[in-house]
Parts: sequence; structure tokens; C-alpha cells
Amino acid sequence: MKANRIHNFNPGPAALPLSVLEEIRDSFLNYKGSGMSIVEVSHRSKWFDDVINDARYRVKRLLGLSDDYHVLFMQGGASMQFCMAPMNLIPEGRPADYVNTGTWSTKAIHEARLQGKKINVVASSEDRGFCYIPRNISFTENAAYAHLTSNNTIKGTQWASFPDTGQVPIVCDMSSDIMSRPIDPAPFGLMYAGAQKNIGPAGVTLVIIRDDMVKRSPENLPAMLNYSTFSAKNSMFNTPPCLAIYACRLVLKWLEETIGGLDKMESINHKKAAILYDAIDGNEFYRGTAEKESRSMMNITFRLPSEDLELEFVAQALDNGLGGLKGHRSVGGCRASIYNATGLDAVHALVEFMKEFAEKKG
Repeated sequence: MKANRIHNFNPGPAALPLSVLEEIRDSFLNYKGSGMSIVEVSHRSKWFDDVINDARYRVKRLLGLSDDYHVLFMQGGASMQFCMAPMNLIPEGRPADYVNTGTWSTKAIHEARLQGKKINVVASSEDRGFCYIPRNISFTENAAYAHLTSNNTIKGTQWASFPDTGQVPIVCDMSSDIMSRPIDPAPFGLMYAGAQKNIGPAGVTLVIIRDDMVKRSPENLPAMLNYSTFSAKNSMFNTPPCLAIYACRLVLKWLEETIGGLDKMESINHKKAAILYDAIDGNEFYRGTAEKESRSMMNITFRLPSEDLELEFVAQALDNGLGGLKGHRSVGGCRASIYNATGLDAVHALVEFMKEFAEKKG
């Protein structure tokens, strides 16, 4: 199976651990002796109850979450959370603070303002094309929350450490770096992440919300837009995306039992990023696009001397078994997404190709 696979640098949906894919394959037609596929078993059955509860417990262990946090599996992607967070968590008459670090932050701000909420953009890196993470931010003392995007897939920037927001809880879109490193959960009232970059396939969104934040949800919200609906029913108010949750459970198991936890995952991710950034910085043929102090461990963005060379680079890379290296359509260039499941072997193969390409075309 592995011989037919490429090195996958797609930004999402992205690479999954091979062992996870093999386990899904091997159990797909007859899950746990049920005589049914995992996509056929009832979400009310013991089989699926075990799946979702194990996934929930693994999230709590990996992130060091206390019993104050609810682990929810929802749908609609991070884009749904852009509207749900302000809808549920901004009380009448209070503002919320947002830091704008790129496309996804911009969309979150827009969705909140559509609801007529008072939104303070307390910092932005738009002045330099979102190539850096703002620093020395003053947050509003009575803000309902402070919204951040922890990693910016398009521009290749990431919060290396999170800002001190005082007593204001952080609401954070962690779609592209969830489970890539340990975090201190204490400042966070809500964390959310579309699964398809770092923890599973598309179709499910991980939402981690503190109990005091759940209690803010107004009773007059539609059921499917209310966090309390999902926390009260263990994410099974309606039929959840069972296969996607099952796959996430296997990825979480891989992180916990094969990798050995988030400290070890972070060490691997640092090593991958350092190898690739060294290759970019050490060759004038390539130019990184993010400020060095703000560089992402997950999405490495770079340019070549011309757009024609970038197109040729992406095409030849694919011919050499290196896929997904085209930059986002809004900015062009090249991008290597090196999420948890993209291994060191893939990074070494990419660096070798980059060296050979530069020697031929430089």
C-alpha cells in the first residue's frame, strides 16, 4: 500500500497516519465483530458509544483538560464556529475583542459583525499582508472574549505563545495546529478546530468549551446553533458524522500511544519545520514569506524567482511523488503543509527535491 502513496503536503484535507488508514480499511466491513461497517452501526449503539467516549477522553488526556471542559464533536467546520461563538458567548451590551491575522480571522470578524455584535479589532497584521503575528496587544477589560486564530494556513504564521488577556477568556480557532503541541488550557474558554488538517478527515469539528461559557448560551437560540444542545447530549442530539469521529479517535490513539503525547509530537514538528526553513533560508533561489519570529510549524510558505518557475516546481514535485505544494489561490507561491501525520521522511524528500530543482533552474 505504501509504495503507491505520495508524500502528502496538502493543506486540508491533509495526510492521515498510514496506520490509521490501514485500521479503517481492515475494520471497515465488519466493525468489532458487529457484522456491520462503522458507517452502518447505530449512533445509539454500544459500539459507537465506545468510539465517541474514547475519543472524548483522549482529547482530555492529550490536552490536560479538567472536568470543567466539554469535548464536543460538531459539523459545519470552523466556519460554523465563526457565527456560533458570538451568537452564544457575547451577552447583550458587551463587546468582544478580535485579533486579525489573516483570511480566517477576517471571516470570523465578518460573521460576528453580521449579527450586530460590537467587535473590537484590537490588533491586526493586515498592514504588511499578514506576514507577522501582532505583539503588545491591549485587550478590552470587559470583553466577552478575545478571539485568536492560532495558526494561519494561507500566510504561514503562528502564535508561538499566546498573549496574556487577563481575565478575558480566549476563544481560539485551532483548526490547523490543534494537537501539534501542548498548551495550557486555563486561559481558553473555547477552542475549535475543523478536523481535516491535523486530527482526522473532513466532516467533523472538534469543539472544546468551558462550562461557564456553555452557560452563556441563550435559551432562544435554534437547537443546532446552541452549545448547550451538544454538551447536554454528548454530541448526539442528532446523528453525528460517525465515520469522521471514528477516524479522529484512531488519530488521537496514534498521538497518545504511538507518538507518546503532545510533547513528543511538538519535538517532531519543530524538527520538520527547522529542516525545511533551513533549506529555504540557505538557498537564495527560495524566499520565505512569513516574518521569521512568526513562522508556522504547520504551513511553510515560500516563493521562487517567478510564477512560471513556481508552476514548474509544483508540477515537477508531483511527478517526483511530492503532492499538495501549490500555494493558496489568494496569494500564489508555494506551501508545504507539514501537519502531524506528514513525516520526517517526507520533509527530507522535499528538501532534496528543492536542492535539485534550484541547481537546475537557478
